[in-house]
Amino acid sequence: MGIRQEQRERTRAHLVDVAHGLFAERGYADVGLAEIVATAGVTKGALYHHFENKLALFEAVVEMVTQGVGERVATAGDADLLAGCEEFLRAATSPDVVRVLLIDAPAVLGWQRWHELDDQHSVAHLREGLAEQGIVSEALVRCVSGALNEAARWIATLPVQGRETAVRESTAVVRKLLPG
Repeated sequence: MGIRQEQRERTRAHLVDVAHGLFAERGYADVGLAEIVATAGVTKGALYHHFENKLALFEAVVEMVTQGVGERVATAGDADLLAGCEEFLRAATSPDVVRVLLIDAPAVLGWQRWHELDDQHSVAHLREGLAEQGIVSEALVRCVSGALNEAARWIATLPVQGRETAVRESTAVVRKLLPG
């Protein structure tokens, strides 16, 4: 890879990181492109070189966040499917994820796109974990995934000091949904 290509990739990643921080803190609607480029220390031209508009940048942020959650789930789930589910709840309710993934992404990107991204990362790990146990049931995958997403949305509304208890309680409920 050439130096210019590396520079472009670094700039793109930097823009996504900066936008992630701003979107996570204040939400999609309250962050403008001018603030993003000023915070990132780049020009609007540099931003538009990488992203067509604010929506495209936000989608890149959501993809990065979703992938990060998925990686955490996969790592925890290597040992145990239930541990992967529990890690999803912790990851999805962390402060840098909640606003972007659980609040703004479904509204800004639409449910269809949000579900596609969820399917590519978190749901895929759940499906693989169940398949490793010999369970091939899309209905079960969808029900457990839905339960986890709703539990994460609920946990995110709780005071920080109550979240760990809610994660454990939600994991106990998911344990009852999973066969075996």
